[in-house]
Amino acid sequence: MPISVIGLSYRTAPVQMREKLAFSDSQIPEVVGRLVASGHAQEAVVLSTCNRVEFYLASDQKPNLKALIIIILAGRQCPENVEELLYSHVDPNSVGHLFRVACGLDSMVLGETEILGQLKHAYDLALQKKFTGGRLNKAFQKAFNVAKQVRSETQIQKGSVSVANVAVELAEKIFSSLKQCHVLVVGAGDTGEKTAKALLSRGAGSVCVTNRTYATAEALAKDLGGRAIPFEAWEEVFGCVNIVISSTSAPGYILTRQRLEHLMKCRKNEPLLLIDIAVPRDIDPETQFLDNVYLYNIDDLQTIANDYLKQRQQEIIRCEEIIQEKVKTLYPTIPFPRQKPNSTSNCAMAAHD
Repeated sequence: MPISVIGLSYRTAPVQMREKLAFSDSQIPEVVGRLVASGHAQEAVVLSTCNRVEFYLASDQKPNLKALIIIILAGRQCPENVEELLYSHVDPNSVGHLFRVACGLDSMVLGETEILGQLKHAYDLALQKKFTGGRLNKAFQKAFNVAKQVRSETQIQKGSVSVANVAVELAEKIFSSLKQCHVLVVGAGDTGEKTAKALLSRGAGSVCVTNRTYATAEALAKDLGGRAIPFEAWEEVFGCVNIVISSTSAPGYILTRQRLEHLMKCRKNEPLLLIDIAVPRDIDPETQFLDNVYLYNIDDLQTIANDYLKQRQQEIIRCEEIIQEKVKTLYPTIPFPRQKPNSTSNCAMAAHD
Protein backbone atom coordinates (compact mmCIF):
# COMPACT_ATOMS: atom_id res chain seq x y z
CA MET A 1 0.00 0.00 0.00
CA PRO A 2 1.86 3.12 -1.24
CA ILE A 3 2.34 6.16 1.00
CA SER A 4 2.09 9.63 -0.50
CA VAL A 5 2.22 13.14 0.87
CA ILE A 6 0.69 16.26 -0.59
CA GLY A 7 0.86 19.72 0.89
CA LEU A 8 2.41 23.16 1.04
CA SER A 9 4.70 24.92 3.48
CA TYR A 10 6.43 28.23 4.15
CA ARG A 11 8.90 27.20 1.42
CA THR A 12 6.24 27.17 -1.30
CA ALA A 13 3.39 29.41 -0.15
CA PRO A 14 2.94 32.73 1.70
CA VAL A 15 1.00 32.87 4.95
CA GLN A 16 -2.04 34.30 3.10
CA MET A 17 -2.27 31.01 1.22
CA ARG A 18 -1.35 28.70 4.11
CA GLU A 19 -4.10 30.12 6.29
CA LYS A 20 -6.69 29.35 3.60
CA LEU A 21 -5.68 25.69 3.61
CA ALA A 22 -5.27 25.33 7.38
CA PHE A 23 -7.41 22.70 9.09
CA SER A 24 -8.47 22.75 12.74
CA ASP A 25 -8.72 19.46 14.64
CA SER A 26 -12.51 19.61 14.32
CA GLN A 27 -12.31 20.01 10.50
CA ILE A 28 -9.94 17.11 9.87
CA PRO A 29 -12.46 14.23 10.24
CA GLU A 30 -14.67 15.72 7.55
CA VAL A 31 -11.93 16.06 4.91
CA VAL A 32 -10.47 12.64 5.73
CA GLY A 33 -13.97 11.20 5.45
CA ARG A 34 -14.23 12.60 1.92
CA LEU A 35 -10.87 11.12 0.97
CA VAL A 36 -11.79 7.68 2.28
CA ALA A 37 -15.29 7.75 0.75
CA SER A 38 -13.81 8.64 -2.63
CA GLY A 39 -11.56 5.59 -2.49
CA HIS A 40 -8.42 7.67 -2.93
CA ALA A 41 -7.09 6.89 0.57
CA GLN A 42 -7.53 4.14 3.09
CA GLU A 43 -5.35 5.80 5.74
CA ALA A 44 -4.65 9.47 6.44
CA VAL A 45 -2.82 11.79 8.83
CA VAL A 46 -3.29 15.55 8.45
CA LEU A 47 -0.58 17.87 9.76
CA SER A 48 -1.72 21.50 9.93
CA THR A 49 0.52 24.14 11.55
CA CYS A 50 1.16 27.82 10.93
CA ASN A 51 4.02 26.90 8.58
CA ARG A 52 2.70 23.82 6.75
CA VAL A 53 -0.39 21.83 5.78
CA GLU A 54 0.35 18.24 4.75
CA PHE A 55 -1.72 15.15 4.01
CA TYR A 56 0.02 11.81 4.56
CA LEU A 57 -2.01 9.16 2.76
CA ALA A 58 -1.87 5.42 2.25
CA SER A 59 -3.85 3.78 -0.55
CA ASP A 60 -3.95 0.42 -2.25
CA GLN A 61 -3.67 2.15 -5.61
CA LYS A 62 -1.35 4.66 -7.20
CA PRO A 63 -2.34 8.11 -5.89
CA ASN A 64 -4.29 10.32 -8.27
CA LEU A 65 -2.88 13.67 -7.21
CA LYS A 66 -5.30 15.69 -9.33
CA ALA A 67 -8.30 14.02 -7.70
CA LEU A 68 -6.77 14.36 -4.23
CA ILE A 69 -6.27 18.09 -4.69
CA ILE A 70 -9.88 18.58 -5.75
CA ILE A 71 -11.15 16.71 -2.68
CA ILE A 72 -8.81 18.50 -0.26
CA LEU A 73 -9.62 21.97 -1.61
CA ALA A 74 -13.40 21.44 -1.76
CA GLY A 75 -15.12 24.37 -0.09
CA ARG A 76 -11.90 26.36 0.24
CA GLN A 77 -11.61 29.79 -1.36
CA CYS A 78 -8.24 29.47 -3.03
CA PRO A 79 -6.88 31.16 -6.16
CA GLU A 80 -6.61 29.12 -9.34
CA ASN A 81 -2.82 28.84 -9.10
CA VAL A 82 -2.92 27.03 -5.74
CA GLU A 83 -1.90 23.77 -7.40
CA GLU A 84 1.41 25.37 -8.40
CA LEU A 85 2.22 25.89 -4.71
CA LEU A 86 1.56 22.30 -3.69
CA TYR A 87 4.24 19.62 -3.57
CA SER A 88 3.79 15.88 -3.55
CA HIS A 89 5.97 12.83 -2.89
CA VAL A 90 5.45 9.10 -3.24
CA ASP A 91 7.38 6.13 -1.82
CA PRO A 92 10.14 6.27 -0.72
CA ASN A 93 10.48 10.06 -0.90
CA SER A 94 7.21 10.56 0.96
CA VAL A 95 8.56 8.70 3.98
CA GLY A 96 11.91 10.47 3.67
CA HIS A 97 10.04 13.79 3.74
CA LEU A 98 8.14 12.68 6.86
CA PHE A 99 11.42 11.80 8.59
CA ARG A 100 12.92 15.20 7.72
CA VAL A 101 9.87 17.01 9.03
CA ALA A 102 10.00 15.04 12.29
CA CYS A 103 13.71 15.88 12.73
CA GLY A 104 13.19 19.61 12.13
CA LEU A 105 15.25 19.57 8.93
CA ASP A 106 12.40 21.06 6.92
CA SER A 107 11.46 23.69 9.52
CA MET A 108 11.85 27.44 9.21
CA VAL A 109 14.12 27.29 12.27
CA LEU A 110 16.50 24.45 11.47
CA GLY A 111 16.43 21.64 14.03
CA GLU A 112 13.58 23.06 16.13
CA THR A 113 11.67 20.56 18.25
CA GLU A 114 8.16 22.00 18.32
CA ILE A 115 7.26 20.36 15.01
CA LEU A 116 7.83 16.89 16.48
CA GLY A 117 5.18 17.55 19.12
CA GLN A 118 2.81 18.85 16.45
CA LEU A 119 3.44 15.78 14.32
CA LYS A 120 2.74 13.49 17.27
CA HIS A 121 -0.48 15.38 17.95
CA ALA A 122 -1.59 14.96 14.32
CA TYR A 123 -0.81 11.25 14.46
CA ASP A 124 -2.57 10.77 17.81
CA LEU A 125 -5.69 12.47 16.44
CA ALA A 126 -5.68 10.18 13.40
CA LEU A 127 -5.11 7.16 15.63
CA GLN A 128 -8.05 8.09 17.89
CA LYS A 129 -10.33 8.55 14.87
CA LYS A 130 -9.09 5.23 13.41
CA PHE A 131 -7.81 6.98 10.29
CA THR A 132 -4.54 5.04 10.32
CA GLY A 133 -3.63 1.43 9.66
CA GLY A 134 -0.53 -0.70 9.34
CA ARG A 135 1.25 1.43 6.75
CA LEU A 136 1.01 4.86 8.34
CA ASN A 137 1.36 3.49 11.86
CA LYS A 138 4.68 1.92 10.93
CA ALA A 139 5.89 5.02 9.07
CA PHE A 140 5.03 7.46 11.85
CA GLN A 141 6.44 5.29 14.63
CA LYS A 142 9.62 5.02 12.59
CA ALA A 143 9.67 8.81 12.12
CA PHE A 144 9.49 9.37 15.87
CA ASN A 145 12.35 6.91 16.41
CA VAL A 146 14.46 8.62 13.75
CA ALA A 147 13.86 12.02 15.38
CA LYS A 148 14.98 10.58 18.72
CA GLN A 149 18.14 9.15 17.17
CA VAL A 150 18.95 12.42 15.42
CA ARG A 151 18.58 14.31 18.70
CA SER A 152 20.88 11.91 20.53
CA GLU A 153 23.55 11.40 17.85
CA THR A 154 23.88 14.86 16.26
CA GLN A 155 24.12 18.50 17.29
CA ILE A 156 21.28 19.64 15.01
CA GLN A 157 19.39 21.07 17.99
CA LYS A 158 22.38 22.55 19.79
CA GLY A 159 22.00 26.12 20.95
CA SER A 160 19.07 28.48 20.58
CA VAL A 161 18.49 30.24 17.28
CA SER A 162 16.01 32.85 18.50
CA VAL A 163 16.98 36.07 20.22
CA ALA A 164 14.64 35.37 23.14
CA ASN A 165 16.05 31.92 23.82
CA VAL A 166 19.65 33.08 23.46
CA ALA A 167 18.92 35.60 26.20
CA VAL A 168 17.58 32.79 28.39
CA GLU A 169 20.72 30.72 27.80
CA LEU A 170 22.90 33.67 28.81
CA ALA A 171 20.84 34.18 31.96
CA GLU A 172 21.21 30.52 32.90
CA LYS A 173 24.98 30.80 32.58
CA ILE A 174 25.16 33.90 34.78
CA PHE A 175 22.72 32.89 37.51
CA SER A 176 22.70 29.56 39.32
CA SER A 177 18.91 29.45 39.19
CA LEU A 178 16.35 31.54 37.34
CA LYS A 179 13.84 30.85 40.09
CA GLN A 180 15.56 33.47 42.21
CA CYS A 181 15.73 35.99 39.36
CA HIS A 182 13.49 39.03 39.08
CA VAL A 183 12.99 40.57 35.64
CA LEU A 184 12.37 44.21 34.77
CA VAL A 185 10.96 44.96 31.31
CA VAL A 186 11.51 48.55 30.21
CA GLY A 187 9.35 49.41 27.23
CA ALA A 188 6.81 47.22 25.47
CA GLY A 189 8.54 45.99 22.31
CA ASP A 190 7.55 42.68 20.76
CA THR A 191 10.99 41.06 21.13
CA GLY A 192 11.24 42.29 24.72
CA GLU A 193 7.90 40.66 25.46
CA LYS A 194 9.02 37.38 23.87
CA THR A 195 12.24 37.45 25.88
CA ALA A 196 10.36 38.02 29.12
CA LYS A 197 7.99 35.15 28.31
CA ALA A 198 10.94 32.88 27.52
CA LEU A 199 12.54 33.71 30.88
CA LEU A 200 9.29 33.09 32.73
CA SER A 201 8.78 29.79 30.93
CA ARG A 202 12.18 28.68 32.23
CA GLY A 203 11.28 29.53 35.80
CA ALA A 204 12.13 33.22 36.36
CA GLY A 205 10.75 34.32 39.72
CA SER A 206 8.81 37.46 38.84
CA VAL A 207 8.49 40.26 36.30
CA CYS A 208 7.81 43.99 36.48
CA VAL A 209 6.98 46.17 33.48
CA THR A 210 7.54 49.88 33.09
CA ASN A 211 6.65 52.10 30.16
CA ARG A 212 6.20 55.81 29.53
CA THR A 213 2.53 55.04 28.90
CA TYR A 214 1.38 53.40 32.10
CA ALA A 215 -1.68 51.77 30.51
CA THR A 216 0.63 49.96 28.08
CA ALA A 217 2.76 48.75 31.00
CA GLU A 218 -0.37 47.51 32.78
CA ALA A 219 -1.55 45.58 29.71
CA LEU A 220 1.80 43.85 29.19
CA ALA A 221 2.23 43.16 32.92
CA LYS A 222 -1.18 41.50 32.96
CA ASP A 223 -0.24 39.36 29.97
CA LEU A 224 3.02 38.32 31.67
CA GLY A 225 1.46 37.75 35.07
CA GLY A 226 3.57 40.53 36.61
CA ARG A 227 3.03 44.06 37.89
CA ALA A 228 3.30 47.48 36.29
CA ILE A 229 5.67 50.18 37.56
CA PRO A 230 5.35 53.90 36.72
CA PHE A 231 8.20 54.89 34.40
CA GLU A 232 9.47 57.56 36.74
CA ALA A 233 9.69 55.02 39.57
CA TRP A 234 11.48 52.04 37.99
CA GLU A 235 14.74 52.80 39.83
CA GLU A 236 12.93 52.09 43.09
CA VAL A 237 12.68 48.35 42.24
CA PHE A 238 16.18 48.15 40.80
CA GLY A 239 17.66 46.86 44.03
CA CYS A 240 15.90 43.51 43.70
CA VAL A 241 16.19 43.16 39.90
CA ASN A 242 18.55 40.60 38.33
CA ILE A 243 17.67 40.92 34.63
CA VAL A 244 16.70 44.05 32.72
CA ILE A 245 15.16 43.85 29.24
CA SER A 246 15.03 47.25 27.59
CA SER A 247 13.22 47.98 24.33
CA THR A 248 11.98 51.56 24.34
CA SER A 249 11.91 54.03 21.45
CA ALA A 250 13.88 56.64 23.36
CA PRO A 251 16.26 58.73 21.20
CA GLY A 252 19.14 58.39 23.69
CA TYR A 253 20.38 56.25 26.56
CA ILE A 254 17.92 55.79 29.41
CA LEU A 255 20.62 54.04 31.43
CA THR A 256 24.08 55.61 31.47
CA ARG A 257 27.22 54.30 33.11
CA GLN A 258 27.09 56.97 35.79
CA ARG A 259 23.47 56.21 36.62
CA LEU A 260 24.09 52.48 36.73
CA GLU A 261 27.22 52.89 38.82
CA HIS A 262 25.10 54.52 41.54
CA LEU A 263 22.41 51.86 41.27
CA MET A 264 24.94 49.02 41.50
CA LYS A 265 26.17 50.38 44.84
CA CYS A 266 22.60 50.31 46.13
CA ARG A 267 22.23 46.68 45.12
CA LYS A 268 25.58 45.62 46.61
CA ASN A 269 27.09 44.84 43.19
CA GLU A 270 25.17 41.61 42.73
CA PRO A 271 25.32 40.25 39.12
CA LEU A 272 23.10 42.11 36.68
CA LEU A 273 22.19 41.01 33.14
CA LEU A 274 21.23 43.85 30.79
CA ILE A 275 19.51 42.91 27.53
CA ASP A 276 19.28 45.95 25.27
CA ILE A 277 16.99 45.12 22.37
CA ALA A 278 16.27 48.74 21.45
CA VAL A 279 17.41 50.44 18.24
CA PRO A 280 18.74 53.05 18.88
CA ARG A 281 20.22 51.51 22.01
CA ASP A 282 18.76 52.22 25.45
CA ILE A 283 21.83 51.35 27.50
CA ASP A 284 25.23 53.05 27.38
CA PRO A 285 27.85 50.51 26.12
CA GLU A 286 30.20 51.82 28.82
CA THR A 287 28.07 50.08 31.45
CA GLN A 288 29.59 46.74 30.43
CA PHE A 289 32.86 47.76 32.05
CA LEU A 290 31.30 47.88 35.51
CA ASP A 291 31.93 44.91 37.80
CA ASN A 292 29.26 42.18 37.68
CA VAL A 293 27.40 43.84 34.80
CA TYR A 294 26.74 41.75 31.69
CA LEU A 295 25.44 43.76 28.73
CA TYR A 296 24.18 42.30 25.44
CA ASN A 297 22.55 44.28 22.63
CA ILE A 298 20.40 43.00 19.77
CA ASP A 299 23.42 42.46 17.49
CA ASP A 300 25.22 40.44 20.17
CA LEU A 301 22.20 38.17 20.60
CA GLN A 302 21.69 37.78 16.85
CA THR A 303 25.37 36.93 16.33
CA ILE A 304 25.18 34.19 18.95
CA ALA A 305 21.97 32.87 17.37
CA ASN A 306 23.59 32.83 13.91
CA ASP A 307 26.64 31.00 15.24
CA TYR A 308 24.37 28.33 16.68
CA LEU A 309 22.57 28.10 13.35
CA LYS A 310 25.86 27.51 11.50
CA GLN A 311 26.69 24.71 13.94
CA ARG A 312 23.32 23.14 13.23
CA GLN A 313 23.78 23.42 9.48
CA GLN A 314 27.06 21.53 9.74
CA GLU A 315 25.12 18.59 11.19
CA ILE A 316 22.77 18.24 8.22
CA ILE A 317 24.94 15.66 6.45
CA ARG A 318 24.96 13.33 9.46
CA CYS A 319 21.20 13.76 9.85
CA GLU A 320 20.67 12.89 6.20
CA GLU A 321 22.80 9.77 6.60
CA ILE A 322 20.61 8.58 9.49
CA ILE A 323 17.43 9.28 7.52
CA GLN A 324 18.75 7.47 4.46
CA GLU A 325 19.64 4.42 6.56
CA LYS A 326 16.16 4.30 8.12
CA VAL A 327 14.31 4.76 4.84
CA LYS A 328 16.29 1.85 3.38
CA THR A 329 15.05 -0.42 6.19
CA LEU A 330 11.52 0.21 4.90
CA TYR A 331 12.39 0.18 1.18
CA PRO A 332 15.48 -2.03 0.80
CA THR A 333 15.09 -2.52 -2.95
CA ILE A 334 14.14 1.03 -3.98
CA PRO A 335 16.88 3.67 -4.46
CA PHE A 336 16.42 6.62 -2.15
CA PRO A 337 18.45 9.69 -3.17
CA ARG A 338 19.89 11.82 -0.41
CA GLN A 339 18.21 15.19 -0.39
CA LYS A 340 20.04 18.26 0.82
CA PRO A 341 17.53 20.37 2.74
CA ASN A 342 17.49 24.11 2.28
CA SER A 343 20.09 25.19 4.85
CA THR A 344 19.23 28.86 4.53
CA SER A 345 16.41 28.66 7.07
CA ASN A 346 17.88 31.25 9.36
CA CYS A 347 14.86 33.09 10.63
CA ALA A 348 16.00 33.41 14.23
CA MET A 349 12.92 35.31 15.34
CA ALA A 350 10.39 33.52 13.16
CA ALA A 351 7.48 31.47 14.41
CA HIS A 352 7.93 27.73 14.70
CA ASP A 353 5.98 25.17 12.74
